[in-house]
Amino acid sequence: MQNFSLYFELGWQHILNWQAYDHVLFLVALCGIYLLPDYKKVLILITAFTIGHSITLALSVLNVIIISTKWIEFLIPVTIVITAAINIARKRNFNKKINLSYILALLFGLIHGLGFSNYLKSLLGKSNNIVVELLAFNIGLEVGQILIVLIVLLVSFIVVSIFRKQKREWQLFLSSAIFGVALMMAIQRFPGF
Repeated sequence: MQNFSLYFELGWQHILNWQAYDHVLFLVALCGIYLLPDYKKVLILITAFTIGHSITLALSVLNVIIISTKWIEFLIPVTIVITAAINIARKRNFNKKINLSYILALLFGLIHGLGFSNYLKSLLGKSNNIVVELLAFNIGLEVGQILIVLIVLLVSFIVVSIFRKQKREWQLFLSSAIFGVALMMAIQRFPGF
């Protein structure tokens, strides 16, 4: 049980660590277009993302999938750029396209899981029994993600409801800012630069 609590703590600390800000940016881009009443949609999105990153996290830690760290570090901001660009391009009413968001969250979760795996592999070393550690780390990541998402939904609620900004203006501002930051990250991380 001591290993479980240790890896649980490492999981939520990893996602809330400033060095993992690319993953935080993705979560903000993914959920920043929603408000508190949309919590069910957000829960499904985060679950899809979690399923994706859990699959590749496990496969990568078990050395079933091996992909260059340079490419993963490049692809993570690319997922953020694409998510922010979709947010910017969306029409006011995007409920019909929500299924695309779930699919992209799952697919992009696969990429982000590979990014998490490098960190987890370094912690596990040559350990043979990694099921408990992997589960605990994943649950810790999920708790951290939920905290980030709650903060994003709360900030969006405050901006739209209390400061009376138009929801679409807030979405465009937030998505555009994230797009710019992520594009710079992608350019800087392009393998070969």
